[in-house]
Amino acid sequence: MENSNDTQTQENFKKPELTKDMLVSTLVAFYPELTEPLTLMGMHCISCFASQMETLEEAAMVHGLNPEEVLEDLQDFLHQKEVQEATEN
Repeated sequence: MENSNDTQTQENFKKPELTKDMLVSTLVAFYPELTEPLTLMGMHCISCFASQMETLEEAAMVHGLNPEEVLEDLQDFLHQKEVQEATEN
């Protein structure tokens, strides 16, 4: 049985907006589903110590990727996941 306080907490909880200024560690904490797409893009060190202090933009640049394209790809991935979940329900 679900507690009404739990439901209220879930309703009030909102993930931070995904931005290129977000720390990689924060991104992975709030959006663990993005671990695989980041790895596929070549960012294999998303759980390394540097990610604790590095923004998505900085990490993309270190890996020779365009930060804007990385952000767009991640947002597209999240959107597709939302659409898929909506059609399954």
